[in-house]
Amino acid sequence: MKTDVHFPTDINLLWDAARKSIEISCALSDQQDLPCSRKASEWKKKVKIEARVLQKVKSSGGKNKEDRLRYATIEYLNLTKKIDGKVAEFVTIFTPSTAGQALKLVELKYFKSMLSKHIDLIERRLLNGEKIPHDEKVFSLFEPHTKWNSKGKAGVICELGQKHLVVTDQNNFIVLHKLIADIPDKYFTVEVAQVLKKMHSDRLASLSFDKVFSSKEIITEIEIIIPNAIIKQKGKPSKARKEIERSKEFKELNNKYSAVESNINQLGHNGLHMCRDKGEENFTKYDSLGVLSYNLHRLGSLIKKSRMKEKPKIRSRAA
Repeated sequence: MKTDVHFPTDINLLWDAARKSIEISCALSDQQDLPCSRKASEWKKKVKIEARVLQKVKSSGGKNKEDRLRYATIEYLNLTKKIDGKVAEFVTIFTPSTAGQALKLVELKYFKSMLSKHIDLIERRLLNGEKIPHDEKVFSLFEPHTKWNSKGKAGVICELGQKHLVVTDQNNFIVLHKLIADIPDKYFTVEVAQVLKKMHSDRLASLSFDKVFSSKEIITEIEIIIPNAIIKQKGKPSKARKEIERSKEFKELNNKYSAVESNINQLGHNGLHMCRDKGEENFTKYDSLGVLSYNLHRLGSLIKKSRMKEKPKIRSRAA
């Protein structure tokens, strides 16, 4: 499920941090008649111009690109460092007098920390040529729970949001779901099998997984919990494993797994393509409500079909 955010780069994330730091600090200073730069709009304009210049130099070619990129980076960083210093000074002198001001000060401190962080990231990446580790990156200042999911789809660089684990039964009802951020799927295979076994006991006839949930060790563990577990082995399977995966029963049950793709498509129509709500707590609620909506639609569809079967057919003749 995607979050409603713009595509993240260090340059535009630094702009977001600088913009919000200027806006909040000036709004707070106005409430207490503290000295604040009356040129807030001009500061924002200057930062925006330097950000655009750097983006243009970075994305274009031409002669002496490295020198021009270095110069544009230094100009952008020098300006944002000045703002960082002014905001740091303001935070030390400002004393909130109301609960609202206290909350705004917490928000300002957050954007100030993001401002300092992205100044450091740009300096390390563009000036020092350092490769930034994935776990240090932030993909949205406003929705910090956003993760970078790259599935290798044609024409899609990435999807910004969180992965959603879904388990459906033979009637296409969702019986288990969980947001798993950017954690690899295989870490949840055994957990899913254990939860479903506890929920359904001996009534659980079979369980089919996608290949990404697989490994040799996982298959061994799963088959102890659910003997009729349908999961293809990643990598080169052994001769014995090939025989199992080629059997008629394995193929029939594995083909039923494809139904989950249509279930996922329907979830998108039930609002889980993108979350418009703000905050991680609301993101989780939105996900659960989407699943509830999906199951209610599915239940209504089954009731409608059963009533259509019960309705007597009318035979008419025209002369």
